[in-house]
Amino acid sequence: MVLGGHGDDMVPVPRYCSVGGVPLDKLIAPERLNAIIERTRKGGGEIVALLKTGSAFYAPATSAIAMAESYLKDQKRVLPAAALLEGEYNTTGYYMGVPVTIGAKGVEKIHQLDFNATEQASWDKSFASVKKTVDECKTMM
Repeated sequence: MVLGGHGDDMVPVPRYCSVGGVPLDKLIAPERLNAIIERTRKGGGEIVALLKTGSAFYAPATSAIAMAESYLKDQKRVLPAAALLEGEYNTTGYYMGVPVTIGAKGVEKIHQLDFNATEQASWDKSFASVKKTVDECKTMM
């Protein structure tokens, strides 16, 4: 699971991830887990390099289908999504990638994860990057 912005500033939170209920750090050596995290951060660029053009729609399309299905069928699935934060994660007025519950009312709940110091520092860096991009876009307008 990754939170925050997109790309190199993603916030990995492997301690919240498990396979069959077993925490990742019990299944994967730290070096291997770090390699997986790094590849995840750079995965979009890797896919674009392999497919050259037209590759940027695969993951967003799959995510959009899962979100639409959860909304239309009121499944109340917990999914990662860019949600408007109003105090969650100590962030207000910006859209950031976070785990949300999606049901018939749309985003019905934003799930607040407790960060350790490393995760908080990564979140702060990711938010600064998103804020910089938003501010630059506002300047252009």
